[in-house]
Amino acid sequence: MDTTINDTKSQLFLNKKKGVDIKGKFVVGITQVAVLLIIAILFIILGIIVYQGREKFSWEFISTFPTDGMTKGGIFPALIGTFILVIVMSLAAVPFGTITAIYLTEYAKENSKIAAAVRFSVRTLAVVPSIIFGLFGVGFFIQLLGSGIDDVFNGGELHWGQPNILWASLTMSLLTLPVIIVSVEEALKTIPNELRAASLALGATKWQTIKNIVLPGSVSGIMTGTILAVSRGAGEVAPILFTGAAYYLATLPKSLSDQFMNLGYHIYIMSTQSSDVEKTMPIQFATTLVLLILTLSLNFVAVIIRSRIRRRAK
Repeated sequence: MDTTINDTKSQLFLNKKKGVDIKGKFVVGITQVAVLLIIAILFIILGIIVYQGREKFSWEFISTFPTDGMTKGGIFPALIGTFILVIVMSLAAVPFGTITAIYLTEYAKENSKIAAAVRFSVRTLAVVPSIIFGLFGVGFFIQLLGSGIDDVFNGGELHWGQPNILWASLTMSLLTLPVIIVSVEEALKTIPNELRAASLALGATKWQTIKNIVLPGSVSGIMTGTILAVSRGAGEVAPILFTGAAYYLATLPKSLSDQFMNLGYHIYIMSTQSSDVEKTMPIQFATTLVLLILTLSLNFVAVIIRSRIRRRAK
């Protein structure tokens, strides 16, 4: 009798285990299909861009100015303008975002109302449409700040109170701030509290602990935030429509108060404002390919820097 009961329990256990195995294999299969689907979509997109843009993509296309109604020539000014935009944006957003994350993680108390307000503001900024940032840039940077600078220092002569690469970069930095703040804050939280306590116990000040213990251990997270900001900032068009991007310029920007051409805006113009959209289609895809290469190159440089910092830390 006992043997029969034990056999029945064993059979039920095996059946249950078999059912769990089937469910587990099904879940694993679904996740693998999802991963393969994402990779396939990525390669399909890249393949279409490379195939459609191969005709126009060349060194001449990269290094010359557009001509003949932007249907001939190259995209050199748009390439340089995008590069300057990303660099200035990063120089403005990364330090400010890092400082904000340090305050939220290291200095603010858990029940701090100021920290709660900052986090609420960051979450709100993250969901604001990018075109709103562009309108804000026009109202604050150009009409208020720029015009004020012209009134005080230039006798009212229009210099800073107009769209330019500085205002476009600062507007873009506001767009990417939430990404940087969240990334850096999460990186700072990965540093064990025991290390902070040990540093303070040895007589180090709060700032010395942050500078020598916390920041070196979270540099990879800061670089990750920078990479994400660069990736987003390089491709956004709406925030710079009114704050600095130009349809066509025959010269490169000589200072931060000049307007500039942008790869993303160039693609937008080619696809919507061209007199012959079909004729400019290869230019659109070739410009998209250049934009991807520029973004990946900047990200690759950031990854190399992050890897070297990690190696030195180890």
